Amino acid sequence: MNPYIFAFLISLTPIGELRAGLPFALFNEIPVWPAFFICVIANILIFPILMFFLKVIHHRFMHYDHYRSAFDKFMERTRKKAHKKIEKFGYVGLFLLVAIPLPFTGAYTGTVAAWFFGMNKWKSFLAVSLGVITAGLIVLSVVQGGINIFNGLI
Repeated sequence: MNPYIFAFLISLTPIGELRAGLPFALFNEIPVWPAFFICVIANILIFPILMFFLKVIHHRFMHYDHYRSAFDKFMERTRKKAHKKIEKFGYVGLFLLVAIPLPFTGAYTGTVAAWFFGMNKWKSFLAVSLGVITAGLIVLSVVQGGINIFNGLI
């Protein structure tokens, strides 16, 4: 598969997001800025896709026990991660939740948190998008720094 497409698809996954897509792209010799933009755009697309799912499709799946159980666990984890930040800092807290590239933070968690807390869709989209861009810059810096260190050792 084309590495550009694969990096894009990895950046859409709930576990990987751009924290996995961007390193994949760079290690597959996609130039830095195209890799960054491909992965960031894919990760930002999570917001409208997931909001559509939560608004239109989610309610139909709640009738299935396995889905409801998995969704409830995800919501509890999201609530624990996001509640203090969003309650204290609002949209800035949402931005920080997405911007810090740690496990179980990112566009999925930020989008679900915005939906769960009934936040304004457009302000949430802006906060999540800026968070994704910031996380992308952090990941890019760490990966590029690692590559430069590794190349210096060889």
